[in-house]
Amino acid sequence: MPSQKLKSQYKVYIVEDNELYARVLKKQLTDEKLQVKVFHNGTDFINSMQDKPDIVTLDYTLPDMTGREVLKKIQEVLPDTHVIVISAQDSIDTAIELMKNGAYDYIMKAPDTREKLIHVISNIYKVDQLQSENLILKDAVAEKFNFKNLIKGNSREIDHVFELMNKAIQTNISVSISGETGTGKELVAKGIHYNSRRSNKPFVAVNVSAIPDGLIESELFGHEKGAFTGADFKKIGKFELANGGTLFLDEIADLNLNLQAKLLRVIQERELVRLGGNETIPLDVRIITATHKNLATLAAEDKFRQDLYYRLLGLPIEIPPLRQRGNDKILLAKFFVDDFCKDNDMDPKSISDEARQMLLTYHYPGNIRELKAIMELACVMCTRDVIKPSHLNMNVDENVQNLLASEKTLEEYNNEIVKFFLNKYNQNVRLVATKLGIGKSTIYRMLQKSMN
Repeated sequence: MPSQKLKSQYKVYIVEDNELYARVLKKQLTDEKLQVKVFHNGTDFINSMQDKPDIVTLDYTLPDMTGREVLKKIQEVLPDTHVIVISAQDSIDTAIELMKNGAYDYIMKAPDTREKLIHVISNIYKVDQLQSENLILKDAVAEKFNFKNLIKGNSREIDHVFELMNKAIQTNISVSISGETGTGKELVAKGIHYNSRRSNKPFVAVNVSAIPDGLIESELFGHEKGAFTGADFKKIGKFELANGGTLFLDEIADLNLNLQAKLLRVIQERELVRLGGNETIPLDVRIITATHKNLATLAAEDKFRQDLYYRLLGLPIEIPPLRQRGNDKILLAKFFVDDFCKDNDMDPKSISDEARQMLLTYHYPGNIRELKAIMELACVMCTRDVIKPSHLNMNVDENVQNLLASEKTLEEYNNEIVKFFLNKYNQNVRLVATKLGIGKSTIYRMLQKSMN
């Protein structure tokens, strides 16, 4: 399994013929807890490339060869090594040429060069860490993240979700996931990615609603140095980080209309240009979106672009709320209890029949997240080995409030009650008829009428 490098394990090689300048750079980078080695000419550096540095800072003018020649050699032997060119030459053409040939960045020698260099190295480290995290997650998923392990449940509703996920992994079709908050939309997105042909590429998640409007464009598409006030360094956007893999856009309904137009263009053209840049970057990214809002309604009301809506729709997957998942509530509750006890070195705990009944009939406005919180607290409150109703912290009155929140006919309420018990007892009509004191034919008539 791949492992993430600590910053203290990061090797930075300085190729600089000015001994004083090299000494100053080495001191500053060593203070940043980096492993630093200095070379005063290209030949000595090339003879030491077998040590595989993570980053090379390269002086453009060396006594024995040009920075261009050294860069070419690095690209041939160490294509994964990041090269930062440091030069006294104020040449835009040279900088563009070197960047096209594989240099990560180009920094002019100036009083603030050391600060800029540390910032660029910090950005490289963060990107490498993100890529390592994705590789680690991929390996973990390969071991245990099949659909059944990732999403706990065996209800008919969840089986239908599994069926759609299986269809999604066969192609690169876009996927739009809908469902209430806390139902596990990101888990579904991860399940699709890590079981698809893109599983060895990055999965990058962005919560659109968590990023201010003024930053979201740069966050998604990146920017070049100098693109706007404060843009002192190049930034790689989430689209580029996800290239070859999957970009998960959570709470997509909260994206403002101006950014929706730009997102549509990037998806249609399969390319982007960073803010302030001229280079066109080709993209091969699968888009998975999620929202707890009704995107179709927002599009009909012109609050979300219809053309973008149809681009993102792809294969729609609706995650059922926990209250509709019958005995999955008990399966999940037991899983959360076992997991919490294991993580906290507690003795195993069971759930009493009375507590199970409470769990089955509760409404769960917070869905799976709420159930997890309820069961973890129950483990803490339970002093013995059986969780009882007194250990469950839930607002049982909320069930009645939710049931009566919208005015319905008596017939509609009866239908809801019958459907609730059918879900609870896994569609066993005979058992539900016995529990409710009505005939089986009555249930069949109600179901047939509700479908007409």
